[in-house]
Amino acid sequence: MAKNLVIVESPAKAKTIEKILGKDFEVKSCFGHIRDLEKDDMGIDIDNNFKPKYVIPEDKEKVVKDLKKLAKDTDEVWLATDEDREGEAISWHLCEVLGLDPKNTKRIVFHEITKPAIENAVAHPRKLDMDRVNAQQARRILDRIVGFELSPVLWRKMSMRNSLSAGRVQSVAVRLIVEREREINAFNATSTFKVEAWFTGKDINGKSISFKAEGPNKFKTAEDAEKFLTQCVGAAYTVKDIQVKPGKKSPAAPFTTSTLQQEASRKLGYSVSKTMLLAQKLYESGNITYMRTDSVNLSDTAIGDIQKAIVGNYGEKYHQYRKFKNKNESAQEAHEAIRPTYMENTTVDDSDARKLYELIWKRTIASQMSDAELEKTIAKIDISTNHEELTASGEVLKFDGFLKVYMESHDDEDVNEDDTQEGSLPPLAVKQSLDLKEMKATERFSRPAPRYTEASLVKKLEELGIGRPSTYAPTITTIQKRGYVEKRDKEGIKREFRILTLKADKLTKNTDSENTGAEKSKLFPTDLGMIVTDFLNQYFNSVMDYGFTAKIEGEFDEIAHGKKVWNDMLAEFYQPFHKDVANTLENAERVKGERQLGVEESTGKPIVARMGRYGPMIQIGQAEDEEKPRFAKLKPTQSIETISLEDAMELFRLPRNLGQFEDSDVIINIGRFGPYAQHDKKFYSLKKEMDPYTVELDEIAPLIVEKRTAKDERTIKVFEKEKIQILKGPYGPYIKQGLKNFKIPKEKIDQAADITVEEAKAIIEEAKANPPKKKAPPRKKKAE
Repeated sequence: MAKNLVIVESPAKAKTIEKILGKDFEVKSCFGHIRDLEKDDMGIDIDNNFKPKYVIPEDKEKVVKDLKKLAKDTDEVWLATDEDREGEAISWHLCEVLGLDPKNTKRIVFHEITKPAIENAVAHPRKLDMDRVNAQQARRILDRIVGFELSPVLWRKMSMRNSLSAGRVQSVAVRLIVEREREINAFNATSTFKVEAWFTGKDINGKSISFKAEGPNKFKTAEDAEKFLTQCVGAAYTVKDIQVKPGKKSPAAPFTTSTLQQEASRKLGYSVSKTMLLAQKLYESGNITYMRTDSVNLSDTAIGDIQKAIVGNYGEKYHQYRKFKNKNESAQEAHEAIRPTYMENTTVDDSDARKLYELIWKRTIASQMSDAELEKTIAKIDISTNHEELTASGEVLKFDGFLKVYMESHDDEDVNEDDTQEGSLPPLAVKQSLDLKEMKATERFSRPAPRYTEASLVKKLEELGIGRPSTYAPTITTIQKRGYVEKRDKEGIKREFRILTLKADKLTKNTDSENTGAEKSKLFPTDLGMIVTDFLNQYFNSVMDYGFTAKIEGEFDEIAHGKKVWNDMLAEFYQPFHKDVANTLENAERVKGERQLGVEESTGKPIVARMGRYGPMIQIGQAEDEEKPRFAKLKPTQSIETISLEDAMELFRLPRNLGQFEDSDVIINIGRFGPYAQHDKKFYSLKKEMDPYTVELDEIAPLIVEKRTAKDERTIKVFEKEKIQILKGPYGPYIKQGLKNFKIPKEKIDQAADITVEEAKAIIEEAKANPPKKKAPPRKKKAE
């Protein structure tokens, strides 16, 4: 038995650290959290100063039992969980469960899993920081209170589902997405005409090259643009003024959690959760420093290593010492930016994490490289007929500096539609005459703010001070799982625009078309997300207020720094919040989540867009009518808020009878599980690319044959009257009754084809009477 037991959070990290520490140390993992608030009765004693009631989950009982035995048989226990508040809280829970004294137990932290960092941590242990523990407890308890008290309000006041839930940070994130969507829906595009002229000139080798100049302003109407171009007929064009300005570009700071998530999304197309999963992998294998940080600092040792790498790879002139300052003065816990632990490693063997590692390496090394040096030329060109000015600009890269390694990407909202890539200009001289090739006035339309991507949402949350590095990924995952937000693409639509062209002193007018509004992997609010957001805004405006949510985060920081008592902070929050909950339960009306669209011409019945049990739908008629109401499910791209009466009525084209196939009608409809084809009393789900409103018989017939053949191949036996089937599955034969599946006992698997209807019924009854135990939940991620 080793003299020292070191407890970390992850088994991958345990293996790496054990190699470093040697035979006197045994390193074991607690697999994340070992305790959490009990689920019954909130898990918090509100009346006893918010005392939490912790329990050990079933899936952690063996882990705790093993750690207790090891702790009892070892000389010293070292707690080496992560260095943030969450890690500090896990160490405290270990003290509580293993019977360790927090005042004497050695707590070690490190920002990177390297031999010097681990040995230094062991040489300088500290005690548990209860201020950080209490800050994490306060966050966990407050979020449990919000979820536990708000969710039943939603169940009672919203008739759509009983699975609705709310969360402090998540609900605010959904609000951002909902408000952006409504801003886009309310946006009215306006058009202007942008003038651009193309000239020819000679380069230094005497070769003729083309370059562009822009008009003095944008014109609001086609008439104004035409008037300007008409004035240019017969004009001479002369260089009036030339300005040459030196410029420079500086590299971005090294990565924080937020900027890594943003850049990995833009450059690699990774979701926020994938980025954090891969970053965790890189950290635990000793390749990068700790991946949950809002600090941009680099240690002196790291800066020295980066300098060596730059000078060795690119030369002394590419190095420039930089010290970046944190924008967030309360940068939480982590003391360094995300960087490689060894700069000499330009890549890693792990194929999954390689791209992310190389991105981190490039960003880190670029942060200590020289500025890129530019030379910008701006030429003013006089028009002889009206003495207006055109402007041509060009940029020359004199020294690439950090651009040799890395160029930062930008979100849609950071890019102005007027931003154009600077081209190169030929050598120009004042009073030089230029030959006009052509001049165009092109109609361009204003655009609304773009929908959020995962990356731009993280950026916005960080700007508003909502959440912390560990919360961004679980927040974005949660709002999608709850069905409040969905990530999807949007197809563009064709739009015509006008072009006026002046060439050889002749003015022509044309129209062209462009695909506009196409978006990829954007966050769209669902109708459910919009309705829940409106309800919470109306009755819990403080919880939904951006400033209030950021203030709460600031109070957690104060607790972590010992400036605020955690129970007092919770009491200040709870009293007005609980009062709002009680008032809403008593006085708020039930939310219908519906919108009146009009009436059906033939019957005079009301047509309503509303939320149903299985999602947004259109209803014609009322429940109290003699004739039952008719229903139609909205398409995934349609919304209760924006659907028109015409589009709503189009949905009632279903069910569609496509005609006969093999002497039976083929009916297309949409059910609870999506679009399907009904044929010969059987149902076949449509493929994703098939539109139920346009699909034809010649497309459906092969689908029916294909699915029927596949089903026949896996069917062992059918008891039609009892609606029981014995089927082949990927893991062996099983029984299916209705939509439910039942395991066949091991002793009968080989004789599945011989099972009688009585035996099948007995197996089903036995399974219903003794349902399998639920699987233990997966390891709890941080800050859920």
